[in-house]
Amino acid sequence: MNEQSMASPLPPAQRTVPQMLQRQTREFGARPAVTLGAASWSHADMARVAARRAGALQAAGVQPGQAVAIMSASRPENLETFLACGWMGAVAVPINTACQGPQIEYFLANSQARLLVIEADLLERLATATLEHTGLEAIWVLDAGPLPARIGGVAVHAWPQSAAAVEPAPVRPGDVLAILYTSGTTGPSKGVLCSHAHYYWWGLNSLQVVDAGPDDVLCTTLPLFHINALNTYAQAALAGCQVVFLPKFSASGFWGSMRQHGATVIYLLGAMVPILLAQPHSAAEREHRVRIGLGPGVPALSLAEFKTRTGIHLLEGYGSTETNFVIATRPDSPRQGIMGWVRPGFEARVADDEDVELPDGTAGELLLRADEPYAFASGYFNMPDKTVEAWRNLWFHTGDRVVRDADGAFRFVDRIKDAIRRRGENISSYEVEQVLQSHPAVATVAVYPVRSELAEDEVMGAVVAQPGQALDPAELIAWCEARLPYFAIPRYLDVLDELPRTENGKIQKYKLRERGVSDTTWERPQATRARQR
Repeated sequence: MNEQSMASPLPPAQRTVPQMLQRQTREFGARPAVTLGAASWSHADMARVAARRAGALQAAGVQPGQAVAIMSASRPENLETFLACGWMGAVAVPINTACQGPQIEYFLANSQARLLVIEADLLERLATATLEHTGLEAIWVLDAGPLPARIGGVAVHAWPQSAAAVEPAPVRPGDVLAILYTSGTTGPSKGVLCSHAHYYWWGLNSLQVVDAGPDDVLCTTLPLFHINALNTYAQAALAGCQVVFLPKFSASGFWGSMRQHGATVIYLLGAMVPILLAQPHSAAEREHRVRIGLGPGVPALSLAEFKTRTGIHLLEGYGSTETNFVIATRPDSPRQGIMGWVRPGFEARVADDEDVELPDGTAGELLLRADEPYAFASGYFNMPDKTVEAWRNLWFHTGDRVVRDADGAFRFVDRIKDAIRRRGENISSYEVEQVLQSHPAVATVAVYPVRSELAEDEVMGAVVAQPGQALDPAELIAWCEARLPYFAIPRYLDVLDELPRTENGKIQKYKLRERGVSDTTWERPQATRARQR
């Protein structure tokens, strides 16, 4: 490990956002910490920024333990609000900027958010949300022009200036810092309870995997409503290095951006690598300071080609919103195309349907647990039954099918859960089905994943029409576009006379997955898909 990495665990009482921010000031002072949009903050700035924004939240009536929803691209106000919640003991609720009205309404109602921070360009999404069904009391609008006094009965205000700094709340490591919504599999999305210590451990474990130190520059194009980007800030805070948040991923401009910002560590999702490799060879692929990157889910052949073209070794690994960076490869790992080996501080086993451990070489569900308190999520908000189900027998059940090899390495096989992962986003088939089912001409629907050319999932739906009705796939997609995030809109649709079912009437999705894309399948035109990205 880098001797300057600062990647040793802090005492338990210091594993909170206020303690991390105050430590940054003491340890790293004027060193650059964050570049985000127009903001450039030093480590000494971060506690002050959080304390003053917390003052504004308190002035607006937000109390410790209450939720503040944030629906914004990666911009200074987003991170500022997240850290302010941690500073004052409130709960941050990041919302994916691609979400439409019904999803926004659900997140606000489920999290019991009192305040919503939202970009002006996204306000129109609230038109299809019934805010009266939520506990929302105020909306703060970023980049506000003329604003209505109220939306859905909720008071609307322009983003206020920071207020006088307030003292940090006496939060404990196990207190909830954020509710992070992850895809539901057979029901609505679940709100993962991320404690202060859970967030801290995400940062420390990721930091240890990339072996970052004070002189590193972490650079990510991933959005701040995901734990991946949020924990990149925690890495910088713990190591005393700099993190650069870029607004979006651009294949053509990626290497120029890395060079411009002096990036040394990068963060890529599996599908990003084939997209980068599809670009023409250029000198820019080598004209950078990047020494290492994280690339979970990248196909093995793409890993090798990426290293040849760019000189960068991509580390693989496994983690989920509920867990942590639990499994990873190393720069000197003997082979690629695997998830990696269990990291210190965690246990993993491969089990059958009864949670009995399986021998090496046999596929089963990946079960995980942590040695340290609060290193994993504390459960699902307001879903005790789902919490008990996922953490039964003192192991977290990932819903992923894996194999452990004789050398202890884990290999991913497929997902057991009825979820879809596309463009780095977890998609609830249930939520897509609910939107399609709401079309008046649809009688029955099933949504499921099929593999794409980018080694990830594509969304496919099979629909049955109401008696006497005709279904136009293009019309169904238009229906979805106003009601679903762009990444959740199906690429493929099959209009069938009936869906395969079990004897007790349950839809047999595995048969639909096996059938996959056929000659009768309708595919959304490429031009339409491109406009949605």
